[in-house]
Amino acid sequence: MAKRLVPALNRILVEKIVPSSKTTSGIILPEKLNKLNSGKVVAVGPGARDRDGKLIPVSLKEGDVVLLPEYGGTEVKLGDKEYHLFREDDILGTLHN
Repeated sequence: MAKRLVPALNRILVEKIVPSSKTTSGIILPEKLNKLNSGKVVAVGPGARDRDGKLIPVSLKEGDVVLLPEYGGTEVKLGDKEYHLFREDDILGTLHN
């Protein structure tokens, strides 16, 4: 049975995107090139509450590709996959093609 994690409050579960170290023609790329720290949003929490108790929903949704901070987040392992849990405030932005 696969486990599913639903983040609490304004937390976001992200699967980091690891860029390919080899091009389609077989050229091996150095590690420092193409080192954009990004991830795909797998799950989002319902949001946090303000001082009046009103729910402030998370602005990201499942499937968004986000720019992650270099450090931070909590590593979570579910089955054989690794994910990272971030607060919405820690996400630097979304990436679009």
